[in-house]
Amino acid sequence: MMNQLNDVLIENAVSYAVYRKTLDELIAQGKTTGPNQDEWLVDYARLNIQRMNRWDKTWQVPEKLEQELLKIEQPMIWLTITEGWCGDAAQVVPIIEKLAAVNPMIQHKLILRDENPEIIDQFLTNGTRSIPKIIVLDGEALTVIGTWGPRPSSAQALLDSLKTNQELPKEELYNQLHAWYAKNKGVETAEEFMQVLRELN
Repeated sequence: MMNQLNDVLIENAVSYAVYRKTLDELIAQGKTTGPNQDEWLVDYARLNIQRMNRWDKTWQVPEKLEQELLKIEQPMIWLTITEGWCGDAAQVVPIIEKLAAVNPMIQHKLILRDENPEIIDQFLTNGTRSIPKIIVLDGEALTVIGTWGPRPSSAQALLDSLKTNQELPKEELYNQLHAWYAKNKGVETAEEFMQVLRELN
C-alpha cells in the first residue's frame, strides 16, 4: 500500500488551488470530474463551486484549533480523495484546506476517487467508496496514521434518518443535508477531524 500511496502522491496528487482551478475549467466546458458526465452531475458540480467559494471566503479556523495545529512538529500529508460533483466534498474540503494552511508542516494534497480506485478501495466506508475521505500520512515515512470522512457524525445520522423515509425524494434529502452543513458552519467538520489528529499523540 505504501508504494501505491507514494506513486499516487507523486503522479496524481494536486494542491487545493490546482484542484479548484481544474473544477472551474471543467465547468466552463460544461463538464465535471470523473467518467460520468450526466447533466445532473454537472449541475451539482456547478453548485458545489458556489459552496466552496462561500467556505473559502467566510470560514476561519477557530483560534483554539489554530493553537493546536501550530503544535504539530512532525511533517504530515493530508491526502483527500474527492470528486467535483460530490456535495459532501464541497462542504468539507475547503475546511480541511484551511486547517492545513495553519501549519507549514502540513501538506494538503487531493486526488480524484475515480482515477484512483486502488486507493479508495483501501479506505471504504461500510463497503462503499464514500467521499470525501481524508487520509493522514506521516510526511516522511508515508505511512497511514489516521483517516476521516466522508461527513461529520451528525450529518451522517441525519442522512441515515432521512433515508428511512422511502417517499422522500432524493433532491429533498440532499437539500436537508446541505441545510445542516450551512447551519453547523463547519464546526463539527473541523472538530471531528481535529479529534483524529489529537488521537495520534
